Amino acid sequence: MDSKSFININAELSFSVLVAWGILRAYGKFLNLPVRAPRWSVAANKVWVLGISVAVFGLLFNIKSDHLNGVFWLLTMAGTVALLLRIRDYRPARTILLAIAPFALHYLFEFLAKALGNGLLDEYDDAFDTAQGFAFIWLATFLLIARSQKKNLEAERLLREEEEQNKRRIEAQNMELERLVSERTVALTQQTEELRYTLTELKTTQAQLIQAEKMASLGELTAGIAHEIQNPLNFVNNFSEVSAELVQELEEECQKAERDPELENELLADLKLNLQKITHHGQRASSIVRGMLEHSRASTGERSPADLNALCDEYLRLAYHGLRAKDKTFNATLETHFDPNLGQVEVISQDVGRVLLNLLTNAFYAVQQRQKRQETGYYPTVTVSTRRTSEGSEIRVRDNGLGIPESVKQKIFQPFFTTKPTGEGTGLGLSLSYDIITQGHNGTLTVDSEEGRGTEFVIVLPE
Repeated sequence: MDSKSFININAELSFSVLVAWGILRAYGKFLNLPVRAPRWSVAANKVWVLGISVAVFGLLFNIKSDHLNGVFWLLTMAGTVALLLRIRDYRPARTILLAIAPFALHYLFEFLAKALGNGLLDEYDDAFDTAQGFAFIWLATFLLIARSQKKNLEAERLLREEEEQNKRRIEAQNMELERLVSERTVALTQQTEELRYTLTELKTTQAQLIQAEKMASLGELTAGIAHEIQNPLNFVNNFSEVSAELVQELEEECQKAERDPELENELLADLKLNLQKITHHGQRASSIVRGMLEHSRASTGERSPADLNALCDEYLRLAYHGLRAKDKTFNATLETHFDPNLGQVEVISQDVGRVLLNLLTNAFYAVQQRQKRQETGYYPTVTVSTRRTSEGSEIRVRDNGLGIPESVKQKIFQPFFTTKPTGEGTGLGLSLSYDIITQGHNGTLTVDSEEGRGTEFVIVLPE
């Protein structure tokens, strides 16, 4: 091979290497080979090594330049096909493989026809040209399809990345929400424990306040209790003295020589009657003491049958005499209208008694304050009545005192609210009374008042 032929071979092969390198670079960028097939990407960038190898091979074996160039392109296309098969999972790679398949086959047949040199290429030159045109059109068409596929895949990839980002963001938000919920749950649990502790403290304080209020009201009634007990004790003392005199007369009669049986029987009958009176009034005093002990004792919460009429009558007199012990000049009319058919009612006696005591004490206080105004024709009156209704047993406590202003009527059952001067009321009596009736007995406690004319409290205890 002369030097001119060698230069032509190298020039033609160099141009082919340059073109092949450009095409492979374009394919590598299009298919993202540095990521999908790093080694093949490096090999494609070194296609010039294949060109040098083919040139040396042609120089050693004295191969024609056109054949040598064909060998280079066949090897390049074979390597490209192998590369595309390597990354066939990538859809655009499969499309490019379909795109170059007709072109590669046409080039292979043309190379073989030239290598055989039997005039086959000249004879079917038109067919080869037509096949070549078809291969170029096919190549261009599928390259466009591959480009469209890549765009779609890129869009899908971006969409997936966006979805992944959204998913990660949602997961992060969920984790943050879970953290916040966990912190909030811990805080709520702590608050619940604090509230439970506070509630327990409030219940304990309420029980202490109730007991303190009971003892305070009991202290106010000390004089009334003394007055109530004094009456039966006076009877007991008087009848005891009379009985002692009767016994002395009976002893003297027994010592006489001539005894009078009729007188002895009369003395014994009087003595027996006196003892019955003593027993009766002793039991009366005992019942008053027992009632006060029950009033001062903490409530057991157990209901038992009680005579509401007797309960109302007893606390009416206790409240009245309690106020008279403080103010000897105070007098009032006590009116009672008790239903004889009311019968026994299941209640917590000491609690209902405390309610009655509170309402009656307030009633006497109201009429006392109005009496101090010295109105002409006014006389203090407190009325207690009972009756059975379709809703249950009803107790009404009415007074003709000062009445309650409309502005404060809605507040009287609130804890610590009082209309009395400082030091005369705690503001707990009506509040605790309301709780006892509504919560302890599932009943109702209502008030009806007209300022300047009086007030009426109505208690309804369901069956």
